[in-house]
Amino acid sequence: MPNNLELIAGPCVIESEEHLFFLAESIKAMAGDFVFKASFDKANRSSVHSYRGPGLVDGIRMLQQVKDRGFRIMTDVHEPGQVALAAEVCDIIQIPAFLCRQTDLLLEAGRSGRVVNIKKGQFVSPWDIRLAADKVASTGNNNILLTERGTSFGYNNLVVDMRSLVILRSFGWPVIFDATHSVQLPGAAGNGSGGQPEFIEPLARAAVAIGVDGVFVEVHEEPERALSDGANALPLDELGGFWKRLQELDVVTRRHLKPID
Repeated sequence: MPNNLELIAGPCVIESEEHLFFLAESIKAMAGDFVFKASFDKANRSSVHSYRGPGLVDGIRMLQQVKDRGFRIMTDVHEPGQVALAAEVCDIIQIPAFLCRQTDLLLEAGRSGRVVNIKKGQFVSPWDIRLAADKVASTGNNNILLTERGTSFGYNNLVVDMRSLVILRSFGWPVIFDATHSVQLPGAAGNGSGGQPEFIEPLARAAVAIGVDGVFVEVHEEPERALSDGANALPLDELGGFWKRLQELDVVTRRHLKPID
């Protein structure tokens, strides 16, 4: 388990090279060391007309530019054929929630030797996501993160069962809480998703109090103008205070957190 709470943050999707540099440096100034996350392709957008990103080749090139500035990088992959190129740049390969049971994708990510972050699907129980982690571990790669991002609760809604964090932690791999996707309202905006960003911090604080190893947030300086997931993004100017409060809570939590059996 890491000695300190880790922050994973960035825009949902790469909007431009200049925007990546701006956000990476802005987040660092507010939060210090962190993992920068951005997607080169959002392959699961609600509408065929929604912006998806620059694509694999241009996206990885841009992420390399950010890495060259000293940042750790995470991005998600959707097909086994994307893993090798992403692994050349990224410290962490992310498996999207909708693809968390895709065996070939999990195995290829495991073979890359990179840390693999598996997002627990909205349709998957905390017990079942261990099977996905076992697929990655079968390649000999035990550098695995498990991310909670909420569970489908009827139509167009998610709920976070905080018991899930305890269950995920019992498997022995670090646990990340995705505070922004957990407040998403999938498909609620008709041709896109809505969100309830007012609940980002309350849920994040609850997760940290339970004992997670990291918190994931998508941030944007103008969420209303973001090209993807703006409805559930944390405004950039709120990040500094948000992260300071979570770090303070984490110090208290770690004094009392029971070790994993």
